[in-house]
Amino acid sequence: MKEYLDLVRFVLDNGERKSSRTGVDTLAVFGASYRVDLANGFPLLTTKAMYWKSMLHELLWYLTGEDHIRNLRQKTKVWDAWADADGNLETAYGYYWRRFPSAKRRPDGGWDVTETDQIRYVIDEIRRNPNSRRLVVSAWEPGNAIASRLPPCHYTFAFNVNGGRLNCHLNQRSGDIALGIPFNLAAYSALTMMIAQEVGLAPGFFSHFIVDAHVYTAGADGRNAEFDHVPGLREQLLREPRALPKLVIARKPLDDLRFEDFQVVGYDPHPKIDFKVAV
Repeated sequence: MKEYLDLVRFVLDNGERKSSRTGVDTLAVFGASYRVDLANGFPLLTTKAMYWKSMLHELLWYLTGEDHIRNLRQKTKVWDAWADADGNLETAYGYYWRRFPSAKRRPDGGWDVTETDQIRYVIDEIRRNPNSRRLVVSAWEPGNAIASRLPPCHYTFAFNVNGGRLNCHLNQRSGDIALGIPFNLAAYSALTMMIAQEVGLAPGFFSHFIVDAHVYTAGADGRNAEFDHVPGLREQLLREPRALPKLVIARKPLDDLRFEDFQVVGYDPHPKIDFKVAV
């Protein structure tokens, strides 16, 4: 997919070497962005094979609103490194999507706390008022983010209806270009398609802004060479993108959708490229 390859090329050409929380250096740029038209197909990378089943299991887990990984762990280990021994997760995106704690001040000075289902609000509001400019979902709760071992990377997203199409914009504070961004792109595009089907709209554009867009790389002295993502990304730049697949979703309400209700049709990627995760 050209939009992703342009992002890769931009970061490799313009990235500044920076140290990181993981101890592995990065090549980083400030304020990278791209946009894809979902009418052209499901934006699952074809310049390497993607583990799209893991991505879909993770997305459906988000939509349950759970704040532990006991069920997710049976399908994918993607969050194991960040959960405690009991499977509890400080920053569970879906918990904030579906059960965001909202406080209202009482006359006596105290606070009443309720939970807000932001996904349901967006769906209902699109139906009531498709021209709304308030279709925002946040995973960033400041108190949690300050204390969390890993605060939300993709911290807020917003929908917009234009010309009978549902668009989505994602804001991300930190983005691993080789590993994380391809999954974010696929997951939020799938979510946009799911909600578009729910409200009777066609999928529109997915746009993505990344505050710190980075590529993990070996240290200047050769340290951490096993985490160097640069060679694999340069290999992708040499590969010709192939036709995008199609995501077929069963005609069910969003909250009734299960893994078997999704089918990726016509996915023909280049061979996989292994990138080691810097935790």
